[in-house]
Amino acid sequence: MIFDKDGNTSIITQEKASIIELVKKIDVLYERFKNDNIIVNLTTLNKVSLQDIVEFLQLSNKHRRAKHSFVIVTSKANLNETPDEIIVVPTMQEARDIIEMEEIERDLGF
Repeated sequence: MIFDKDGNTSIITQEKASIIELVKKIDVLYERFKNDNIIVNLTTLNKVSLQDIVEFLQLSNKHRRAKHSFVIVTSKANLNETPDEIIVVPTMQEARDIIEMEEIERDLGF
């Protein structure tokens, strides 16, 4: 797992461990980036199932309630099957665009 910081966005890149281990580790280290927007980059994984995406749902909901963005990046999952409560996009650029749009919405009070 690799942590990068870009302004007010933390980028977490998963390389080897399972999704369940990743979610647990993010939960343990949550205080470290609770005030940042979070991008979880899963592009290095060969396969990402709907169940893998759902593992992030509780963490995503908690982070979004705190008025921060939480975006998962993978092109390996069927984006039509993902729950509406979680944001999954195929590229890092789209993740950055989503965060930018959500920040504008928060600034405008939406």
